[in-house]
Amino acid sequence: MRNLLLTLCFDGTSYHGWQVQKNAPTVQQTFQDAVEKIIGIRENVTGCSRTDSGVHANMFCCHMKTESTIECERFTAALNANLPLDIAVTDCREVALDFHARYSCVSKEYIYKISNTKTRNPFRENRYLRYSYPIDEKLLDSAAKGFLGTHDFCGFSSSGSSVEDTVRTVIHSEVFRNGDEVVFRVEANGFLYNMVRIMTGTLIGVAQGKIEASEIPDIIKSCDRSRAGITAPAYGLYLNKVNYNL
Repeated sequence: MRNLLLTLCFDGTSYHGWQVQKNAPTVQQTFQDAVEKIIGIRENVTGCSRTDSGVHANMFCCHMKTESTIECERFTAALNANLPLDIAVTDCREVALDFHARYSCVSKEYIYKISNTKTRNPFRENRYLRYSYPIDEKLLDSAAKGFLGTHDFCGFSSSGSSVEDTVRTVIHSEVFRNGDEVVFRVEANGFLYNMVRIMTGTLIGVAQGKIEASEIPDIIKSCDRSRAGITAPAYGLYLNKVNYNL
């Protein structure tokens, strides 16, 4: 028995997230279809995270236990030949049998992309949130620092989550500009349901003058979802990096 760690990237526009669903296409289902074509067995594949419908990934990790003896390089090439163009395997390696793509993860990094322009850019559709008003990225960067540290982020989670422990540690949080692109980057030891999208919506509230940059620590402490900002659309969100101690 081998345990393979596979690294993917994908455009989530056409998918209802990672997790298999009965009546909607997902990345996991599509990936399992490709595996089955190659080795003739529908292996169980476990992802590092569940992603919402429309969310993208620059790096997404999953593990698969298999009796297949296909070497990693050949397996990567075969998967890419059988996957649609919006999903690609970038790496495959053999890991210890007790490795788990989700539970062995020490931190994840997300980015949220905002197109700060007055006009639409067709190449950014379904990949950026367009915000046509001026953004003071230095103000938003200052506000983003309020997320740092270990806190109960229950006020930054959407209803429907079954997670009981809502304490998370944010390791890095920043907002920066690259031309007309504004990016929110955040790394933590874990994230709650819609946490990054609500963080982004709160930063948008700061940009709009509806929320003071200095308010964020108090909003976190309040555990009051109504004090945080909107849930930003899924299509601007990317799982950017998954970190393991390998």
